[in-house]
Amino acid sequence: MHVTFRQLRLFIALSETGSVTKAAATMHVTQPTASAQLKEVSEAVGLPLYEVISKRVHLTDAGRQLAQTARAMLAEWEGFEQHVDQVKGLSRGRLRVAAASTAKYFIPRLIGSFCRLHPAIDVSLEVLNRDGVVARLRENRDDIYIMSMPPELDLEDAVFMENPLVVIAARGAKLGSSLSLAQIKNQRFILREPGSGTRMATDRHFARRRFRPDVRLEFGSNEAIREAVAAGLGLGVISRHALQTAKDVRVLDVEGFPISSRWHVVHPKAKHLSPIAAAFRTHLLAHAGKP
Repeated sequence: MHVTFRQLRLFIALSETGSVTKAAATMHVTQPTASAQLKEVSEAVGLPLYEVISKRVHLTDAGRQLAQTARAMLAEWEGFEQHVDQVKGLSRGRLRVAAASTAKYFIPRLIGSFCRLHPAIDVSLEVLNRDGVVARLRENRDDIYIMSMPPELDLEDAVFMENPLVVIAARGAKLGSSLSLAQIKNQRFILREPGSGTRMATDRHFARRRFRPDVRLEFGSNEAIREAVAAGLGLGVISRHALQTAKDVRVLDVEGFPISSRWHVVHPKAKHLSPIAAAFRTHLLAHAGKP
């Protein structure tokens, strides 16, 4: 079986985009060239690797296995290249990071400080909801994963930053400065979507206190929650990190809040981190709490 690294990268692009045309654009080749290369890969394997249904590519079982194997092979090769560069005294390479959406308020700063130390490194950052990050983690698509509620997988897990969750209200809301849960039981709540790290931590917190919030709205972004709260539509529960520039809402002093949550940097225990990924993990642990 003869398949080149470039063909493997093309197949990975196909698995991630679901389109031969988009995969070709990702690899900077023409669509006919991509089609021919993918046909060669299928012929080399000797099994159908994908099928097109409703104009979208769907991988077969063999295709999914090939995509997983290809990612592992290319990750090992890139790790070897980085090791060689390290021996030569160089620092070029690529770092792939997937982060839960609330991390966007601080992770660019940490990546920026890391890149100032290693200016020749290229960084790819994917910011997704928790389910999206977990999906990429299961498929081993990145070097490092940042989230507040890691899944129950066999992971190398380290906490690097606090993630306090607070109750917010509109700036002009007529609510006391110190409130019990009983005093806000009739308030409407605006929360993150089910499955997000913030929502999971909030639901657990309320369940432990046998408190059932009147959830009227659910949003997939912190910005949408802030806008709805500012408009007087209810109270929100949100990470303090998402309030750095918020002027039209205020944090309430509510019994049991802030909820203690933390940011984790994780990767599969079986994964051998490249020198660059290991250096970035160390950088996170050392600099996360610094301005």
